[in-house]
Amino acid sequence: MSEALRFLAEELEKLKAQGLFRLPRVVQGRQRARAVIDGREVVNLSSNNYLGLATHPRLQEAARRAVESHGVGSGAVRTIAGTQDLHQTLEEVLARFKRTEAVLVYQSGFTANAGTVAAILAPGDVVVSDELNHASIIDGCRLSRATIKVYPHADMEGLRQKLEEARRDVREGGRTLVVTDGVFSMDGDIAPLPDVVRIAREFGAITMVDDAHASGVLGDHGRGSVDHWGLHGQVDIQVGTLSKAVGVLGGYVAGSRTLIEYLLQRARPILFSTSHPPAVTAACIEAIHLMEESDELIRRLWENTRLFQAELRARGFDTGRSQTPITPVIVGEETKAMALSDQLFQEGVFAQGIAYPTVPRGKARVRAIVTAEHSQADLEEAVAAFARVGKRLGIIG
Repeated sequence: MSEALRFLAEELEKLKAQGLFRLPRVVQGRQRARAVIDGREVVNLSSNNYLGLATHPRLQEAARRAVESHGVGSGAVRTIAGTQDLHQTLEEVLARFKRTEAVLVYQSGFTANAGTVAAILAPGDVVVSDELNHASIIDGCRLSRATIKVYPHADMEGLRQKLEEARRDVREGGRTLVVTDGVFSMDGDIAPLPDVVRIAREFGAITMVDDAHASGVLGDHGRGSVDHWGLHGQVDIQVGTLSKAVGVLGGYVAGSRTLIEYLLQRARPILFSTSHPPAVTAACIEAIHLMEESDELIRRLWENTRLFQAELRARGFDTGRSQTPITPVIVGEETKAMALSDQLFQEGVFAQGIAYPTVPRGKARVRAIVTAEHSQADLEEAVAAFARVGKRLGIIG
């Protein structure tokens, strides 16, 4: 290592001294409710595969057919020679599913957020963002070079105050964007979207919601938080992911045809990064078809969520403000949260420890996510392990 990079080793040593240094565990085989991770079979509570679609036979078959008909790669960015008929089909299917005029598919949910905010805002504009919004939104705000105003989490008076400030600070003819997660990824709570939309409208602001953890979870057949709240046509920009409940890879923006055509001309991830390979695109199409056909998997997901959270709370665990399958087990102390995660793994349960800077200091937790694929026996085994380790570490009495 060069002397110029010596500071990296020093930073790593600090993390190790704090008990926060982690290397990713390795999933050996399929991403399932029970999986083999680092050579140990465990109940997997760290996957975003909410509906279990990552291993669904219909998605696998769709991917195989696409490789045979279209090859393994798209070969170019969307705006040169990388738009295949499969991409157009996926966007049409998603637009129908989201009940919007059009959709543009990005390479990931991260690029969908960052690329969209950076494309529609410029210096002199203002973006008003919930303090717990995802890192991809934060990065998009910074890349746009717009003025950033952050309101306290889900605080509507705070939102109104920041919009009052934005009204004073925005350049003449400039734009103001209000952006929020639909479901917050670390706490599992649902944004008060009707109030966000109402207040934003009062100020003439653009509205944007990131539905990464609401897609396939909230709303009729998993259409997301806009559907959950009955706000179709009232949110200007909807961002979703294809990497979580959909079970594959990618992100998308849903909205008016004008918005989508503009992003196709200006969003840098679309202009400068190769499009989805055929197998991924075809599997995403099949996943949306499955979600449209039946809500059985979503019903099972919510049954498992209610069971798991009730059992944890009954044993004295603090699950915060979760309203969704994202279940934070709040510990507070960072080293103790990591110890809880490590000892759970030894007990046969994989639930990832989360600490600063992902969450604020003093708010460390183990984040557990149930899926539709978990059985009642899986969840009972996991809760029993939480109870044993929680008592051992003094987290519960």
